[in-house]
Amino acid sequence: MIERYSNLITATGGTVHRVEDWGRRQLAYPISKIHKAHYLLLNIEVDSDGLDELQNAFKFNDAVIRNLIMKRKGPTYGDSPIMKVERESREKKERDEQNRNRDRGDRGDRGDRGGSRLSENTTLSKES
Repeated sequence: MIERYSNLITATGGTVHRVEDWGRRQLAYPISKIHKAHYLLLNIEVDSDGLDELQNAFKFNDAVIRNLIMKRKGPTYGDSPIMKVERESREKKERDEQNRNRDRGDRGDRGDRGGSRLSENTTLSKES
């Protein structure tokens, strides 16, 4: 779907500055009994004819539930605030995982300890 709309924009003489795939997310409220949807962010530069064609393509595509087109003074580069938060949380998760693995050292995880543990009340006796 991203390729289809990107090709439509470039075919009408526009440019695609940024494409962000936010993935499948929970909707704030159900729309036509749909609770989750796939979100995309396209930052484009296109003339009014190309914009009309893009709106028409959104309108007649059943896979597009909602769309929002905003006019800005200039193109925005870099990550959106949502992608920044997601990237930071992903990096934090990776750091935590590395720290957890580093803290374990050469012991491995708990399943690799081997042997059995004896409680304080257990005594070992030799049978003769």
